[in-house]
Amino acid sequence: MTPEIAAALGGARVMRVTSEALVIGDLADTPESSLAPFAYEQTPATRCPMWKVSWHRATKQILAGGPESLGIDYRGGRSMRERHHHVIFARIRRAVLPGWCIPLGYAAFAILCGVALPRIEDRFVPHWNSGLSIQAAVAIYSSIAAGMITLTGIVFSLVFVMVQFSATAYSPRLVLWMSRNPLVFHAIGVFTATFLYAVAALAWVDRNGSARVPLISGWLVFVLLLASVGIFVGLVQSLSRLQIHNVLAFTGDFARRVIEVMYPPLESAGSPPETSASCWTAVTQTIVYHGPPRAIQSLDVEKLLSLAVRADAVIEMISAVGDTLVEGTGMLRVYGGTEPMDPCEMKRAFRLGAQRTFDQDPKYSLHLLADIAVRALSPAVNDPTTAVQALDQIEDLLLRLGNRHLEIGEVRDATGSLRVVVCVPSWEDFLNLAFSQIRSYGGTSLQVMRRMKALLADLIDALPKERQSAVQLHLKRLDSTIARSFPEVEDRSEASAADREGLGSTRKPQIHPAGGLRPAAGRSTHFFKSGG
Repeated sequence: MTPEIAAALGGARVMRVTSEALVIGDLADTPESSLAPFAYEQTPATRCPMWKVSWHRATKQILAGGPESLGIDYRGGRSMRERHHHVIFARIRRAVLPGWCIPLGYAAFAILCGVALPRIEDRFVPHWNSGLSIQAAVAIYSSIAAGMITLTGIVFSLVFVMVQFSATAYSPRLVLWMSRNPLVFHAIGVFTATFLYAVAALAWVDRNGSARVPLISGWLVFVLLLASVGIFVGLVQSLSRLQIHNVLAFTGDFARRVIEVMYPPLESAGSPPETSASCWTAVTQTIVYHGPPRAIQSLDVEKLLSLAVRADAVIEMISAVGDTLVEGTGMLRVYGGTEPMDPCEMKRAFRLGAQRTFDQDPKYSLHLLADIAVRALSPAVNDPTTAVQALDQIEDLLLRLGNRHLEIGEVRDATGSLRVVVCVPSWEDFLNLAFSQIRSYGGTSLQVMRRMKALLADLIDALPKERQSAVQLHLKRLDSTIARSFPEVEDRSEASAADREGLGSTRKPQIHPAGGLRPAAGRSTHFFKSGG
């Protein structure tokens, strides 16, 4: 955030700044209707004084007149710690139309232009001629139309290669995300549009024996041809996404965005109020799932909150985001209430799908990174360096999670009464997901053990004390795995060294008895000597 924006905000407490949103605390409760022109999103869990502001739409207003210019009644003076914590379950904005609508739109546009443009040109500028001979125009347009069919086939081949390679080399669960590249759909659309328009333009060459080649239609064919060549080059360049470091970064980026939106920083999260035992009365309703297996992709907490407030009840989520529902699986449990709730309306708070998504599920990225590392450690692949690179991404995610408030499962109304309880993963769950499988399958890899040792040491050094005990438990498990896998003393000592590269440089230099630092044996230090 620039100093100009910070100065314009004045005393408003800026909770978080991301590339997409600005979260401001200490703002008075304001009717949602007054915020509509500015695309603000009140935290779905409550009507609490904390707002997520659309960054691109609000920056100019902030610079113009401070928080008041945004249409919000500002009231400062109270810190977030003086209020109870409210969960931020952001509703993820998803594309309204599926990917196949992109090439369909291109095709419709090409047909419309092919039908209307030559007629408009013939009606208003009949004397405009491209200067091409009839034979040359027919040959060029025919070649372009035929070539576009060939390029479309190449695009499908590239997509098939991407899908097959990502499934076999990394993880089958990455197939859908690798094939969802918008550039693929735009490439198919541009090629299809070029083909259709070239055929339509060919029909107007020497129309009714006029011995004319329309000028505007002809130039549009060449423009589409150049666009097709450019997007084909971009599509070939996008194959670099299949490189392992890009795949790992691509997977980790999803989790980083979700962590930024869902979990507030520890320093901005106050202590939640005590949950009264009176909230947990007798169970009045249990909602179960009926149908084929489906994964919970996201949850609309705001809908559940409104239902709970209306019925004066508490709704407990039995299944978490990322769980797979099968016939008879419990979804929700209702405690108390003045009236029964509509099960269909409650189920509409869930978005289900054939597979998990990253939307509200940071565990999914950790799961995929662990899958890639385990696959790399299999005897058929035997690539511990890829596992080390996966651990680099895992370390970054754990450092971010460790400095966030993870206990966001209790959702309260404006009066502070508990209304919705959501299943959310704990810090121990994230650690188990990140380390257990990699430690098990990589127990005999010297490189992986050293990298995990450095990772755990970094977590202990960087995270708050309340997070360290669980990390130390995994460090003890790692030491046990090393002792079991490396019976020789020398091998065990080498595997127990902390090394961020796996095999490259031992993390911590030894302390010389006489004082000062002594480099590890066999490592030169003349590059670091003073120039004097």
